[in-house]
Amino acid sequence: MRLEDLNYFLAVAETGHMGRASRHLGQTQPALTKGIQRLEKELGLQLFERTAKGMVLTTVGHAFFQRTRAVQIGLDEAVREARDMHLGAVGLLRVGVPPNYADYFSAICELLLRHRPAARVQVTLGLNDQLFSALQAGDLDLCISGQHNPVGALFDQQPLFEDDLHIVAREGHPLFYKASIKFGDLAQCSWILPRTQVVARRWVDARFIEHGLPAPNVVVESNASSSALLRMVRSTDLLTIATASSLRHAGGGGLRPFPMREAKWPRVVGVTLRRGAYVSPLVQRFIELLQQHRPGDLPAPAEPDQSFK
Repeated sequence: MRLEDLNYFLAVAETGHMGRASRHLGQTQPALTKGIQRLEKELGLQLFERTAKGMVLTTVGHAFFQRTRAVQIGLDEAVREARDMHLGAVGLLRVGVPPNYADYFSAICELLLRHRPAARVQVTLGLNDQLFSALQAGDLDLCISGQHNPVGALFDQQPLFEDDLHIVAREGHPLFYKASIKFGDLAQCSWILPRTQVVARRWVDARFIEHGLPAPNVVVESNASSSALLRMVRSTDLLTIATASSLRHAGGGGLRPFPMREAKWPRVVGVTLRRGAYVSPLVQRFIELLQQHRPGDLPAPAEPDQSFK
């Protein structure tokens, strides 16, 4: 069995199209077609259904893809480990980071590069679901993430610090002048919130359901995070959600959390790794630096990123 045929198979399976796979690999379509045919002949199996729209994995092909993808990840990690040994453990670090911890990551990365100036770093900004998918696919070494997603047998997690989520408004919001604020009062307001696929948004919606209230009136909705729009919260009576660390940051100035248990969600942030994956010396050193420093311990940048997960 040829290794290049397996690579052709994986590329076609992932793109679902012979033309896109050939462009991705820099190979001709006839080369990919012959490679897939050789592989199917050697296995004695039909791996794809050829359709007018592209290449669709058969049931057997899908099972073979899952196994082969895991083998490819393991091979890539073996190559990386050998290169790390050859280069004196310099290596490459690939990190997934939610937007609201980009400043924290940058500060830790600066510390890392002072000690390992020859190291290379690749950073992917995204939300937990996106980052976990990339981590499972072997495209990332680790994620800095909220540890509220179930990890099952796929991931290992190491807690770093607490960073609770709060419902917030501008300091002069009319609700803060009430003698007693109830959660139902928040249902009378308009909101800036991330879209429903974001965990924090689902938490808010669930809290409304728990109190028998209709869904919040969301007038501004983001596909990533609402705290990139904190400036709007400071100048209007809109409500939103923000982490405790973002409120301590310069970008959280002029905002105030509601003093209610129902307006707060306890939350732990930590490192997530793929279980059983190769952890290079560079990755281990980065994790050690994360464990030694919390966001509040590090100097804030001159122009902070106000986005948040």
